[in-house]
Amino acid sequence: MNLEVPILLAQAAPDAGSSLGPFMVLGALFLVMYALIIHPQRKQQKEQAKMLGELSKGDAVVTTGGIYGRITGIADDVLTVEIGDGTKVKVKMERSAVKGLQPSKPEGGTIA
Repeated sequence: MNLEVPILLAQAAPDAGSSLGPFMVLGALFLVMYALIIHPQRKQQKEQAKMLGELSKGDAVVTTGGIYGRITGIADDVLTVEIGDGTKVKVKMERSAVKGLQPSKPEGGTIA
């Protein structure tokens, strides 16, 4: 009977070291999530912030609502955007309402 006790202790020892396995899986999962989701989203946010900071008078823009226009005035975070094609319709909006710069030729329309 004395021989059975050391054999049982020797078999239990490798199981104690495997308790790090679940933590390694969670760490690997976090790295994959960071690489696939968090990093690209932060990069896109930085590019958007840079674009908004570089807006200037005369830029042709597209708003988050899908309105095409041209910036006619800038005062801090408020932009004046002309949205009519020769009609002089102007709206004031937050700088953050700009989705991006207009492509050279929007599909199905003219550049404001």
